[in-house]
Amino acid sequence: MKPATTVRQELENYLRRTEMTLQQFSEISGVNPGTISAMLSGYRQISIHNLDLITEGMGLEEGALYEIYLDECLHGVPLHWRRLGPFLQRCAELDKLDCLERLVQAVADRLPYMPLLFELAEQFLGEGKRTAAALLYHCVAECEKYQHSERLALSRYRLFTIRLGEDQEENLRAAVLFEDYVDRLDEGIQLDAVKDLADVYASLHQWDRVQSLAEKLEQKAAIQYHHRVNRKRKEATDKGVSRPELFYLLYAYLLQANVCDARQEYERALEYVAMYRGGALLGIGVENEEERRVVKQFQEWGQANAYLYRLMYGEVQVLAEYAEWIAANTPEIVPAMYRILQAANRFELNVDHLLDRFRTQLGYQERSGRFGPYNAQIVTDQYVRYLSELAQYFFRNRRYEMGFRQLFEGMRLALRFNHESMLIRCAQLFEQFRHEASGEVQEQYKYLFCEVEKSYEKKNVVVDRA
Repeated sequence: MKPATTVRQELENYLRRTEMTLQQFSEISGVNPGTISAMLSGYRQISIHNLDLITEGMGLEEGALYEIYLDECLHGVPLHWRRLGPFLQRCAELDKLDCLERLVQAVADRLPYMPLLFELAEQFLGEGKRTAAALLYHCVAECEKYQHSERLALSRYRLFTIRLGEDQEENLRAAVLFEDYVDRLDEGIQLDAVKDLADVYASLHQWDRVQSLAEKLEQKAAIQYHHRVNRKRKEATDKGVSRPELFYLLYAYLLQANVCDARQEYERALEYVAMYRGGALLGIGVENEEERRVVKQFQEWGQANAYLYRLMYGEVQVLAEYAEWIAANTPEIVPAMYRILQAANRFELNVDHLLDRFRTQLGYQERSGRFGPYNAQIVTDQYVRYLSELAQYFFRNRRYEMGFRQLFEGMRLALRFNHESMLIRCAQLFEQFRHEASGEVQEQYKYLFCEVEKSYEKKNVVVDRA
């Protein structure tokens, strides 16, 4: 049978097939008989609400008639927001993303709709409908790319945060696409945006970029913090900021300490630790409970990092104190053990007692602190590096079977997260100790390496097609 081309034809066919009167269908669907008659006669447009009732009355799955209804909307009467808005919401609720994307594309050249699409995207994002929100943000960003509006910059920021995920190369691409829009954001939102960018580049170990963004964050946060303390431009500085300005100022110092750490400038790193532990705030009062909570968190991080930088500098006697600190701060055990293993491999230390002590808490898992979940990209990067250092530790102590086991787990995670630098690191480590690998272990490595090659072949095909 030739498929119906309109909702009216679908309904007419259904009524004819079931020999049902308008009154009978009205009782089943909940739509007034007069309304049904007017819709069948073409005198009344079908609202998305009535479409859902008709669909249910016909015994069809929710959204089953959306594609037909969409074709009618696109090729019939002009698509006004009073129909478009509810239709977009229902498409998002039912995960009918193909319909939603076609709807958005149909209005992509209508500038007056952009504020409405943006507000709906914000609603979708708040409801956890991230993919649907991204389609709307992308439309707004493309339509307003020559407008230089704050809405354009905020759409780009939202797309950046939505796109962040497990794939490190995709995260880098998202960061590069967004970075030029930072300065167009409202002052308060800029602080979160710069921090988020710095976190992505830190997870990728692009320390020059982190340094530049940390300096930018310090400058912006210091201005906003001091203006608020002095009761100047309070409304402007409060707009959009998700944490106290003090947080971002201290976080800028923490980022700069991390940069110094990566460059093995541990004495300089300790100077930044002193700054975010409170030295930079001498003479400045903490005004409220939220700021006190911020200060306390950075004091805790500062205490741990002071132990760490001293340890990495060669003061191995602080290891016992550092171990007691991480025992009392369980979310920090994996990143701390990664650095302890790094020090153990550098200074030929035995840390078996710590591996045994924290054995049950050294799995891969999300971490949270006083301010919510930790950056997922950094958590992933630290765990893969932890496995690499653990493998090297076992190799150094001639426990080759255990070393290869950890190395392969690290390779699997690096492959899953498309972490190219750590895949190379794991491959180099294997080649260094290949002569100690059994035939079975070498076959496992060969299989993993084939998976890596397949992944990169697939990625190159996608890039070529794009």
